[in-house]
Amino acid sequence: MSLVSSLKHSIFVRIYAGLLIVCLCVALFAQLLMGTINKERVQSYRENMAMGAFHLVSEGISHQNTAEEREYWLSDASSLFGANFKIIPIDEVDFTASELRRFKNDNTVVRYVEQPVYADVYYRLPDNENVLTARISEVTEQQVRAIAVFLLDDLSYEVTLSDKRARLAELEEKFSFPLAFVPVNTLDLDSDQMSRLRRDEVVISLQDPNSSTSSSAIKIVVPSEINDMAVLIGPVPLFNWFPLNLIISMILISMFLISLGVYALIFPLERKLQLIQVGVNEVSKGNLDIQVQVIGQDEIARLSATFNAMTSHIKRLIESQRELTRAVSHELRTPVARIRFAVDMLADTDDEDSRFMQRDYIDEDIESLNGLIDEILTYAKLEEGSPKLDLEPVNLRELLQQIERETNALGKPIKIVTNLPNAKVTAIADRRYLHRVIQNLAGNALRYAETTIIVSAGVKKGNAFVSVEDDGHGIPEADREKVFIPFSRLDDSRTRASGGYGLGLSIVSRIAFWFNGSMKVDESRDLGGARFVMTWPIKPLTQVLAADELTQEKSERDFDTK
Repeated sequence: MSLVSSLKHSIFVRIYAGLLIVCLCVALFAQLLMGTINKERVQSYRENMAMGAFHLVSEGISHQNTAEEREYWLSDASSLFGANFKIIPIDEVDFTASELRRFKNDNTVVRYVEQPVYADVYYRLPDNENVLTARISEVTEQQVRAIAVFLLDDLSYEVTLSDKRARLAELEEKFSFPLAFVPVNTLDLDSDQMSRLRRDEVVISLQDPNSSTSSSAIKIVVPSEINDMAVLIGPVPLFNWFPLNLIISMILISMFLISLGVYALIFPLERKLQLIQVGVNEVSKGNLDIQVQVIGQDEIARLSATFNAMTSHIKRLIESQRELTRAVSHELRTPVARIRFAVDMLADTDDEDSRFMQRDYIDEDIESLNGLIDEILTYAKLEEGSPKLDLEPVNLRELLQQIERETNALGKPIKIVTNLPNAKVTAIADRRYLHRVIQNLAGNALRYAETTIIVSAGVKKGNAFVSVEDDGHGIPEADREKVFIPFSRLDDSRTRASGGYGLGLSIVSRIAFWFNGSMKVDESRDLGGARFVMTWPIKPLTQVLAADELTQEKSERDFDTK
């Protein structure tokens, strides 16, 4: 079975495939969302890290009195920082609206390029007409030490410790990490770091995370001109691509999206099951007219179709039972009344010949009752559920020859013509029931034929068929479907006077149904009377529980009119 067919006919395959697609889509969405969030986070990180350094350079430039001094100071800063600082008019660069808003809030603008890797950093100077810019290819220890030198240079313009602390607090607003004056003895430094600090060297140390919620960071200790005091920069957090809060957020978002996807997949199934549940509730209340309308070709749709067929079949069985009860009671009255009359006659007469005659009448009525009971039991067995069929290859030629012998043995003055098929023609069927079909059709034809009946059988286009024709008056087209209804008789030549109980053709119709075949009646082209034809597959499929549509519709129609 192809994938498309599986998706069409199996709701569970659709659910499994849908879950796989939902998970893949959510994973792709989570990856894209994580990438977008990290892109914004790293951009914000670059801008925050660059702002403090460029602000210190800007402040250093403002402390220079002449253009020559500013140029000289900027050259020294570039050498110290490892990147070329330049001052350019703000109009020379095509800044976007969002970048201009960042300038308005005294923030830096970082334009990152992936190939080749570099970042252009811009910081608007206090004159609002020029920007300080530098191209940075990578972040190095040299730049960290340069920031410490820029900071000490800025603090050198303050004299007292309190002034320096005030200035440091003012500068801290431009940094994304803390700045503070701390006593040297409070710093957790080893002997080598203390020695370097005494030599007025900048000490950089890595701070490992002490819990799952913190990230790695660096601390920068800068020696100051005040004894036993140092400037502590940091801790400066390193960028963490996957912080715990972001991972938790992505997991929650993914779970929510998967839940929505699962709900969207399960809701149609739930809705269909609710419709079937409503139907079951109605049937439990005795409403057998309910029909569950489930669209599709999957398991639930097939279940609803089976449910509808089951309720229709149950309804038909109940109505058939009622009709059968009424008809049986009517059919039994006549022979029972005749038997009672014959018994009364036996009691009132002393004539021996009369007694023997009444005895013969009683025997005939008892035989009639036995025949009626046999027909009723056969019909009820075929009507109430799936009969046990002993399917086997049946030689149609041998079966027709048997029917011909049995029919001729009745001694009726009717010519029996059999169109025998090839000796090797076989069909899969229950021989006992197939024999009953042809026997009933032949017996029915004998009652109404004038001179001849024709019995045929064969195989054509994958279907087997049996046909019985007579040269009687035929059946009007408007009445042809009624003959398959139990105990039905027509008002013309096919009346009660012809004999029978009205069950023979109903039995034939039910056998055809359980053979997964069909039964029809039309006009015989050769004889002019009625022609009954039953067809069924050479290899019958497994029969699904369903009511015989033809018989069911007509039975319901006739039942409603009564």
